[in-house]
Amino acid sequence: MELRIKAEAKDIRDKYLDPPHNTDFGIVFLPTEGLYAEVLRRPGLFDTLQQTYRIAVAGPTTLWAILTSLHVGIWTLAIQKRSSEIWTLLGAVKMEFGKFGDILEKTHKKLQEASNTIDDATKKTRAIERKLKTVQELPAVDTLLISQDDAEEEGGVTNG
Repeated sequence: MELRIKAEAKDIRDKYLDPPHNTDFGIVFLPTEGLYAEVLRRPGLFDTLQQTYRIAVAGPTTLWAILTSLHVGIWTLAIQKRSSEIWTLLGAVKMEFGKFGDILEKTHKKLQEASNTIDDATKKTRAIERKLKTVQELPAVDTLLISQDDAEEEGGVTNG
């Protein structure tokens, strides 16, 4: 029996174990609790199967526990892989957000410059309007003077 189980373990190892394409261990299922107990009872057999052939032994009551722990392990690896992808994505987002902040800062600076230019233009407009008000007030006085000058030139008549 011991030779047969070792032969099965070797066969499983040679046919199915091919890391990294699949796991680096296999499972030999022993269909009865008596057979499973006998393998465990034989000195060194269980250890030889694990160390030499990379084969775990499972009986009817232990198979579910082994498969459940494998399932949890696979989910843990998947979560680790996804978390690694998420960290990579967050790193890229952080870098892009930094670039966005720089662009936003440049845009703010340009808008501030434009606002300052508009403020300067508004001040100039007010100054020009003040000067134009004085110019607009002059035509009434100048009109009187111009009309007097015209009258003097035409007929030499002066009101005054």
